[in-house]
Amino acid sequence: MQADGRTTEAAAPAGPVPAPPAPPAPARPPSPAAAPAARPGQAPGATAGGAPLPSFETLDRSLRAAQARATQGISPLALAAPWLDWAVNLAGAPGKRLSLALHAQVLAARYALWLARSALGREAEPVAAPSDARFADPGWSLFPFNAVAQAHLLAESWWLEAVRRVPGVTRRHEEQLGFMMRQILDVFAPSNQPWLNPVIMTRTIREGGLNLLRGAENWIEDLERALAGKPPAGAERFVVGRNIAVTPGRVVLRNDLMELIQYAPATERVHAEPVLIVPAWIMKYYILDLSPENSLVRWLVERGHTVFMISWKNPDARDRETSLDDYRRRGVMAALDAVGAIVPGRKVHACGYCLGGTILAIAAATMARDHDDRLASMTLLAAQTDFAEAGELMMFIDENQLRWLEDLMWDQGYLDTHQMAGAFQMLRSNELIWSRLIRNYVLGERDEMTDLAAWNADQTRMPARMHSEYLRGLFLENRLTAGRFAVEGRVIALRDIRAPIFAVGTLRDHIAPWRSVYKVSLFSDTNVTFALATGGHNVGIVNPPPGWPGSGFQLMTRRHGERYMDPDTWATVAPRHEGSWWPAWEEWLVAAGSGERTPPPPMGAPERGLVPLDPAPGTYVHMA
Repeated sequence: MQADGRTTEAAAPAGPVPAPPAPPAPARPPSPAAAPAARPGQAPGATAGGAPLPSFETLDRSLRAAQARATQGISPLALAAPWLDWAVNLAGAPGKRLSLALHAQVLAARYALWLARSALGREAEPVAAPSDARFADPGWSLFPFNAVAQAHLLAESWWLEAVRRVPGVTRRHEEQLGFMMRQILDVFAPSNQPWLNPVIMTRTIREGGLNLLRGAENWIEDLERALAGKPPAGAERFVVGRNIAVTPGRVVLRNDLMELIQYAPATERVHAEPVLIVPAWIMKYYILDLSPENSLVRWLVERGHTVFMISWKNPDARDRETSLDDYRRRGVMAALDAVGAIVPGRKVHACGYCLGGTILAIAAATMARDHDDRLASMTLLAAQTDFAEAGELMMFIDENQLRWLEDLMWDQGYLDTHQMAGAFQMLRSNELIWSRLIRNYVLGERDEMTDLAAWNADQTRMPARMHSEYLRGLFLENRLTAGRFAVEGRVIALRDIRAPIFAVGTLRDHIAPWRSVYKVSLFSDTNVTFALATGGHNVGIVNPPPGWPGSGFQLMTRRHGERYMDPDTWATVAPRHEGSWWPAWEEWLVAAGSGERTPPPPMGAPERGLVPLDPAPGTYVHMA
């Protein structure tokens, strides 16, 4: 990705100069994709009879954008192509069809034997997946519900086998078919059918149908909130700046892309090296500053660290031309310049979460290439640098799907949060879709609203150009670890980074699978400490001491010069610890710095143009 040549005050080496409070977003040039296309054989801009020629490409893109909006950004061809590939190849594979027919007979015989033993009162072992969480309730062990569950599990295993190992079907299509088949089977699971689910039937009989009435009320309330653009029920209890994102601090830098928050010290003396946190801009920054008891920022400050945090602006159509490199230059590098002006002469511990970790790694590699040694260490929290094993989220990102999204973003100027949320939910449809629907709308229960759930509902948008560059350059082409990612016209390499690295993966992460996060160890040439924490993409990271019940982590360091260890081998030998990984990371930060304690730095640096502005959490976090 090359810089686009625009300059901002934050890029000046003498220290960034803050802009006036809450500036309007600057006008951006129209996207090159929006320029009218000339007819074949004619130069761009040619006219006929003095009038501009119609742009047929614009017409096509507008139609595709309208279709993409209706499908929430999902390309119909990306869904249809795997099924067509499967159907055509299965039709020409009589051996596979015969194998499936025999497999069906075996499953049917096993099911019939199980039914016969159950009818005779003999104990019969379940013939399929007895530990499936959908059927964990004791009611599923009673006839006829156990028979229904077993029939579904056997049918499920047959259909999943039907889309596997079909001669001629590409590996990518096979993975896509398996994913889509699981989604279809989830829809028809007996746990999702009120008349087949013993838990629902028992609750309905016991309450005389009042659970269904409450469920209907919940559905109506949620529908009204969705139509009015309001947050989910219960989210109003968590207000940014009142009971979440309340760690004291001030905005010390604001430009048209981000605000930099400096948090007030909580100890008389502080560690000499400050900490700069780069959150993802796919969501609001305050996941790392939730309620005081769940705030990583507050926890660090209370242990004597000077913490700075980037709060990204929520982009709109005017920001369509904001690039991925803008987030590096006007985000990470502008923040580093400001931190250096406030805490002069000290190196910085940089920490990036999710997409923020990816852009931090790009910035760190660029700094290493340019002999900029301002980083004392780099921490990556559930952040990928290599996308070859990016998990199921990567499954449908191909050229066709990417163009579909690009047309949608070309029309809107951004990718809306609702057009992203569905993809994340589909990765865990049993947990995030169907079980939630049953609890809320059939059992009449309400999921407890937490600070993390309230944050998850406070969603953001993604600029068109940035998101296209991210998906194409990183997800689709994996340029960063392939040696083809250019910054300002020159290729960067992660192996140039000399600062020690601390990387955290989470065991049940469907967005940044831990084996993918671990691969930073493969492509770096410095000390790498990797922690594998229990939990998912968010809960595994937001786990304050002493830790959630049952939580723990594995931790081990690969020293510079030591041989690479593959992730599965690492998981078998890395020592395990109970509780939260936060204390281990904080000890590592201290060891990676000088260990010196000094008086707290001033708030901002007015003499360098960094005048403290609004109190934390600032203004950008409130942008809808």
